[in-house]
Amino acid sequence: MQPADIEGFFADPATLDLDRYLILDYTLECVGDPRLAMAHLCSEQSTAQWKRVDVDEDLRPRFAAKVIGMEVLEEREALSYPVTQAAEGRIFACRVRIAHPHENFGPRIPNLLSAVCGEGPFFTPGIPLIKLMDIQFPQVFLSAFQGPRFGVQGLRDLLNAHDRPIFLGVIKPNIGLPPEAFSAIASEAWMGGLDIAKDDEMLADPDWSPLEARCRHLGEARRQAEQATGTPKMYMANITDEVDRLTELHDIAVERGANALLVNAMPVGLSAVRMLRKHTQVPLFGHFPFIAAFSRLPHYGIHSRVITRLQRLAGYDSVIMPGFGPRMMTSDEEVMANVRACLEDMGPIKPCLPVPGGSDSAATLQRVYEKVGSVDFGFVPGRGVFGHAMGPRGGAASIRQAWDALARGVPVAEQARQYPELARALEQFQ
Repeated sequence: MQPADIEGFFADPATLDLDRYLILDYTLECVGDPRLAMAHLCSEQSTAQWKRVDVDEDLRPRFAAKVIGMEVLEEREALSYPVTQAAEGRIFACRVRIAHPHENFGPRIPNLLSAVCGEGPFFTPGIPLIKLMDIQFPQVFLSAFQGPRFGVQGLRDLLNAHDRPIFLGVIKPNIGLPPEAFSAIASEAWMGGLDIAKDDEMLADPDWSPLEARCRHLGEARRQAEQATGTPKMYMANITDEVDRLTELHDIAVERGANALLVNAMPVGLSAVRMLRKHTQVPLFGHFPFIAAFSRLPHYGIHSRVITRLQRLAGYDSVIMPGFGPRMMTSDEEVMANVRACLEDMGPIKPCLPVPGGSDSAATLQRVYEKVGSVDFGFVPGRGVFGHAMGPRGGAASIRQAWDALARGVPVAEQARQYPELARALEQFQ
């Protein structure tokens, strides 16, 4: 790229109609002139060649991605991670903000990802390390998507669960139980106060626990628990599978008694989730397999908040994400970035319920509540309910007892003096 060509990939944001652009935030490490590297970054993800040979034209004003802000953070002696065949020279760590015209790909998630996370950004000359940190959408782009059917408020209305977190539980043992035994322990948890009993993200439609039989047993157990407790309950069945089976498995699960569905977002693809959103009449929950492979390295890949935003855009009513504490190896800052991505304003796209999880129990509920800073979250123990020494009913009861203490401003340890289920949970999981 000639020096005179570089300026075609830079713009003052005040001169742009920002309704025409997605705004992308990247951090990167480049070799050599940062302005040249940024121009290459914009070129590779949009108009890599902006004119025909022997034709007087320039496609960049309309179609080029454009740098609207950049900052050189520091000069480094070496890359954060070695990259095979990376260019050699002075290394600069930078942050860059890019406006990308969304008419280049339209309201299509696969095409969007192909542009902003594809060959262009990750194979840009002079940029061996790059991470997409955030993405912002204009209203006109968002209006082409349905987003969550129910969202936070819709889930609360379905469950009659207001002014408190929604309590989920991952049925354990998660792998190996036949449907009859699986439904029996879910029933106990519902009777103890759980709102939602869910399949593990790894349990789908194996021969030893076919989805049809599992949903039939769990659906009946759910209805009995609703009658016994007088409160709505949900069974969340995992229908993650090959894309061409998703609608079939959806129909089987819902017909047999599942009234919420789990679909692992990245393994099946966000376009498949969007297809299901158009088909389903029950809430969709996303889980996070495969996301850490994109997001964990601090200087390379895609920040998990980007994938959370896209899951909400695709139509998930709730996004289950790595939560607080050392078990999930995710910083509190990143967890909260994902929580905010679920709840913050996205124009016509409803907020979806954030569910930060990982080794939770009655002993960790206060920590999660205080970190989130509101009741708009799902709390999702596994062994904290189903591994409780007094059984799933006792485990679920301990969660509700801990919440009752928090809601009344009573120390959880003090509450435990009156409730053996809570006392046992604090002893077992503290």
